[in-house]
Amino acid sequence: MSLEETIERVSTEYIAIDPDYCFGKPRIVGTRMTVAAIAKMYLEMEETLEEIAAEYDLSKASVYAAMSYYYEHREAIDRRTAESEAFVEELKRNTPPSPLQEKLRKIRGE
Repeated sequence: MSLEETIERVSTEYIAIDPDYCFGKPRIVGTRMTVAAIAKMYLEMEETLEEIAAEYDLSKASVYAAMSYYYEHREAIDRRTAESEAFVEELKRNTPPSPLQEKLRKIRGE
């Protein structure tokens, strides 16, 4: 028996990609929490993975898996996030303000 035959491969799946959820973005299974959101909270907002898990009622394993997935697919996730943010900004520039936004601007004196 070779060494390869004696190794038991074990994999626990925490990340899902489904075009019907979160626009096909990688997310934690059973939630709408995207890998990109976890990465942003951890890397930009400097929350610990334990804090994120507790705040959103997620298992620590799923949050760590999200970061692992992020590091393995960082370029694609960052690119998609930047494209989404650019799309939102374009919509903001090309959409007239709502009546509520107009009232708020008047109240603020803008």
